[in-house]
Formats: sequence, structure tokens, C-alpha cells
Amino acid sequence: MLVRSKDWHLRTLEQSTNDIWGCICKSVRNALKEQSVDPSTITGIGFDATCSLAVFSHDTDEPISVTGPNFDQNDHNIILWLDHRPIKEAERVNATKHNSLLYVGGKMSVEMEIPKVLWLKNNMPPELFARCKFYDLADALTHLATGNENRSFCSAVCKQGYVPVGVDGSVKGWQEDFLKEIGLGCLTEDNFRRMGGVDGVNGKFLSAGELVGYLSEKAADEMGLPSGIAVGSGVIDAYAGWVGTVGVKANLGEELPETGNAENDPSQAFSRLAAVAGTSTCHLAMSPEPVFTNGVWGPYRDVLLPGFWMAEGGQSATGELLKHILETHPAFRQMQTAANESKMNVYDYLNQLLLDNAREENAPSVSWLGKHVFFYGDLFGNRSPIADPNMRGSVIGLSNDTSVDDLALYYYATMEFIALQTRHIIQTMNEAGHSISSIFMSGSQCQNEVLMKLIASTCGMPVVIPRYVNAAVVHGAAMLGAKAASADKDGKTEDLWTIMDRMSKPGRQVMPTTDKTEKRLLEVKYKVFLAQCQNQQDYRREVDEAVKGWKIE
Repeated sequence: MLVRSKDWHLRTLEQSTNDIWGCICKSVRNALKEQSVDPSTITGIGFDATCSLAVFSHDTDEPISVTGPNFDQNDHNIILWLDHRPIKEAERVNATKHNSLLYVGGKMSVEMEIPKVLWLKNNMPPELFARCKFYDLADALTHLATGNENRSFCSAVCKQGYVPVGVDGSVKGWQEDFLKEIGLGCLTEDNFRRMGGVDGVNGKFLSAGELVGYLSEKAADEMGLPSGIAVGSGVIDAYAGWVGTVGVKANLGEELPETGNAENDPSQAFSRLAAVAGTSTCHLAMSPEPVFTNGVWGPYRDVLLPGFWMAEGGQSATGELLKHILETHPAFRQMQTAANESKMNVYDYLNQLLLDNAREENAPSVSWLGKHVFFYGDLFGNRSPIADPNMRGSVIGLSNDTSVDDLALYYYATMEFIALQTRHIIQTMNEAGHSISSIFMSGSQCQNEVLMKLIASTCGMPVVIPRYVNAAVVHGAAMLGAKAASADKDGKTEDLWTIMDRMSKPGRQVMPTTDKTEKRLLEVKYKVFLAQCQNQQDYRREVDEAVKGWKIE
């Protein structure tokens, strides 16, 4: 849902845990009924969710509204990850240059949760803020399922500034001096109780799928399940996508068939980038040792497999960017009508139109059509590797054409941008010390063959697509449930990679182009992409210097 805050010029997005929990319970009941599943056969539950801030009252455990200015108008108690209201707070956080920021890529993003907590402190009535306790959404869901306050390393480490004990001298996980410096010293009280406490003292933090607790009678009644079912420690949705994607069995040699049954080993994950695509795209890579990369979040220890490190790059808008570009073009309605008449979705229709146009022009590939259009698409800011929410878009090659053919060309240029920025992220990560040589991709964008081929060819590496294209995230969450269900009487669970290997199926491969001219074209396009990125930063800096001191009435 979209609502306006008093900071009316900022993107403000809120949700309700009541709504989300109600939908979860309805979905579980429907799934049991439609598939004729005996509820007594369910032995484990896993949760994933967007990395959004959920706020409850510590005295009543009820949702607290995050909608200003009165904060009492509704049960919207979630500030969504894409909500950009705390830009000033993020700047204040990053101005500290605190050592803990090294573990979020050097800067804490406006999409993370500490800036959002700080925004609430700066805008809420003090007496209301004093009642707030904070969860990442995945942890809020396991709380609603079990009633306990256990938290996940995935949520706390990736989005809340928690540095695992033993990393860089961290003693309690939460960084007391950092929170005090940014104005959140109140969160340090009672051993950080409002953030989940201190592991082993007044709190418990767990890696992905470890036993977080058991389904309470209240939650079980709402879901239509028996109480006492094991619940796994939840993860951010993209990380569930990693779990559901990188275990896919694939032979990556160019001469090998598209599917294979290669034996999987955890070390194989180090060369596999999980690209979890939807509204945005998250790029996740595991490494045996910490790899510090400017503009890439992490390195994060223990969030999925204990002892291993994760890094997270990303594009703030990919699916949303494609949707925006199509819907704002003058020919959108005309194209939509034509697609409906052809009984195709708009993306399949445009892909076919591009292929038909290339054929009519005797073009060697679709890339030929867009050779003189240069689109830079950070319309929603840049998450990685520039890490600048103020980045915007630019286009070279615009004409006065408003036809469906022009829309198709603009659509192609947008896909090309997504592929070029993916290369930028991978190249930056590899230069820092990662060893990424393949992309394991999930989400509805995997059904777009033109986009998949562009990404493979632009990045110069195979793209592997899992069998469960649209369900990799849910599949990953199911594996967390399987891990929780394996808990013995001491709470020890089966190794997550073993579960991934057992539950993952062979995947399909998309290989890079072998056309040497197309490779040269994409190399030049990448060079222009980097120039557009750098020029925008330089132009903005020069303009800001020129208007310094100009008063706004």
C-alpha cells in the first residue's frame, strides 16, 4: 500500500502484519484443503519475508502504527524496505563512518532498518516510541507463530547492523557506541531487549532454519494445523531464494547438455551468484572468508550456513523498472490491446515483436536493433555498487517515434540496462575477491528468454534456471521447515546444504552468445553504461556546487 507521510516528496510504503498473517493462515488452510493434505503430516514450517521493519508494543504485543503524524490511525506497523522516508537519517548514520558499516558495504542503505528506526524516533511522540520493539518482518512472523522472541542472524546481521560475536571484536552483536552516536542509545537499555536482546543472555539468534520454537496453540488454530510443529528461523525472501536456487544440479561446461546430475558440494556455492528477481533483484554470493566490497552489502557471517559469509548486491528495481517503462510509453495501450488480441502477455508479445523486427531488417540479432540507444535506468536510485539513492536515469538516442515498435526498442534497452548493471555488480564483486563464474537465477523474469540470453551474453557466463522458476523463494522456505523438522531432542538440526542437495532438482542453462560481433557490441555498450553512470555523478556534483548558497523560499 502507498501512503503519504509528512515528508511528502519521499516514497512511503507501509504494510500490516495483521493483513500478512491473515493471508498466511488463509493460504495454509487453502493449501491443505486443495491438496488434500492431512495436517498431522506437517512436521516443519519455514518463513521468509521482505526485509521490512515491523513495530510492536513491548507491553501489549500489539502492532504500533508507523503512519504519521499521529501514529494512531491504523494497524500499518510495517515500513517496507522500498520506503525511502529516512534518507536524512541514513546520511546521519553513514556520517559516523563507524567500523560496523564495513559489514554493510561501507554505507548503510536507506532500505535498511536502523535508519527507519531512527526516523520513527525523530517523528513519533517520545512516549509512544518508548513502547516500541522492533523486528525484521521474517522474525515478526516467527514471533507470531511461536510467541517467543528468538531472532535470526539473517535479519539482524543483514539489515539491522548486528555484527556477530567474535567478528572484528564484537562482544554483544549489537554495537552500543554506534547506536548511541546516531541517537538510538535508548535501544541499548536492558541488554538491547527491544531489538531481541543479547545472544545467550536475554536473547537467542539463529542461522537459517535452525529451530526457533514450536507452533503455538493460537497460531495453530488460525492456520488449521496441530500445535507443536517445529518452526525454523526465518530469512529475508532473497536469502530463501538463494537456498532454493544455488543447490540446483547443473553441468556448466559449454559442451554439456542443459541439465545434469552433477554431485553438489558446498564449495560449489562460492562460484554461483544467486540472482533472485522480482520487483527488484538481489544478487547473493557465499564465500569461505569475508570479502569486503564497496557498495555491496556484507560480508555477513552465519546468516545461512554457520561459519560462512554472504555478500548481497542488488538492483532496486528490475521488474518494477520494466513495468514503469512500458506503462509510461505513449504506445502502451495500443501494445496491450495487440498483445491481448494475440493471447500473449505483454512481455512475450514484445519479445516476439523484437524477433520479427530483427528478421525483417535482416539483423544478425535483436541486439542490433538497439545498437544506438543507450539507456541508464537507475530511476529508483542505485543499490549496488554505487550505493547512491539519488542516482536517476538517462537516455541517449531518443526520437519522436511514439509507435509500438519504439516501445519495443525502449523495452529492449531497459533489459539491456538490467544485464549491464548485473555485469557491473558481478565485476565489482570479483575484483574485490569473489570468484563468481555462473548465475543461478529465479523469479518470473526467468521466463523472459530474451532477457536471460542478454544477461548471459553481457556477463559472459551461463545462467542456470531452476525447475521451480516462480517458486524458488517458497521452495527455499520449505527447506527451512525441513531443517527445523529434523531437530533432535537437543535442538540440533540437519545441515542445510544436505537438505538443499536432496530437495533441489536439475536446472536449465542459458549460455552466452558465441557471436564475436555481438560480444564486441555488448562490450561497447558496457563502456557507455559506465560513462553514463560516472557522468551523472559528475554533473550532479558540479550543479550542486554551482547552486551552493542559493536560498529556497
